[in-house]
Amino acid sequence: MKSTSFVAAALALLLSACASVAPPAVPPSTATPPAASTSPGRPGAAVRAPNIDRSYTSQNQDSRALYIVLHYTVLDWEKSLKVLTTGGQVSAHYLVRDNPVASYALVDENRRSWHAGASFWAGNTNLNSASIGIEIVNAGYVDGPGGRVYAPFPQAQVDEVIALVRDIQKRHNVRPERIIGHADIAPGRKQDPGPNFPWKQLADAGLIPWPDGPSVIVKTLEHEVAPRDVAWLQERLARIGYNVSRSGQMDVLTKEVVSTFQMKYRPRDISGTVDAETAALIEVASTPATMRVAGAVEGETRPYTSRW
Repeated sequence: MKSTSFVAAALALLLSACASVAPPAVPPSTATPPAASTSPGRPGAAVRAPNIDRSYTSQNQDSRALYIVLHYTVLDWEKSLKVLTTGGQVSAHYLVRDNPVASYALVDENRRSWHAGASFWAGNTNLNSASIGIEIVNAGYVDGPGGRVYAPFPQAQVDEVIALVRDIQKRHNVRPERIIGHADIAPGRKQDPGPNFPWKQLADAGLIPWPDGPSVIVKTLEHEVAPRDVAWLQERLARIGYNVSRSGQMDVLTKEVVSTFQMKYRPRDISGTVDAETAALIEVASTPATMRVAGAVEGETRPYTSRW
């Protein structure tokens, strides 16, 4: 979602809008009567509705909703609801409350909500036009003397998010690798839903692919012996979908992308430092054949071979 400063600006905008004075109405005596309804093709002819036959349906189509994007609100329930529904510049299709836990539909899925902002994933930009946004009520983070501290997510709220994502994914046939976080599509600029969001639980629910554990162990040993260069790292991150530079240098954007990747797959350390384990996770995550998806039976997984 937008940063806290932006939320404050959105609320200020809302208040200023409420305080503005509406323009004076046109006096009845000077108002222009509505023009007669005419056809542009034949001046003077009445406009009629088109004669549409809907008895045929093409098989060559899919949903406009190609992505599901998860956010946190950085606000409590009342403020989150107000900002997402009144006079600001931000909205989402769904808002998941923390206490009591419930999902609120705020924007029809057939309409575009304003949740992604400047965004990029796997060559696609402007994800507002092709995604469903889910805002999760959560305080976000605070910076203190000991560093940045992220707020936890209650398990009941996580369970609700999983149920909501499963419902949306099933109806729109959203591919598992396209269920992503706001940070994924705007690394550095956004952190939500943050390292405390349990992406592994979505993987265990069969909603998203997850790196194969044995493959990560093997690759970690390989990267300890023979580390790869930054150009390799950037190519692999781009293959996953991230908007990363190709400078061949460990620049600011590359470090932010690595940190974002760690938030999802290795949240205990999100410094952006590329150790052997991080490099192994990136290699496995960028190779669909070594990603796995949970099956219907608990503990069962299968290879995920979809190409993104």
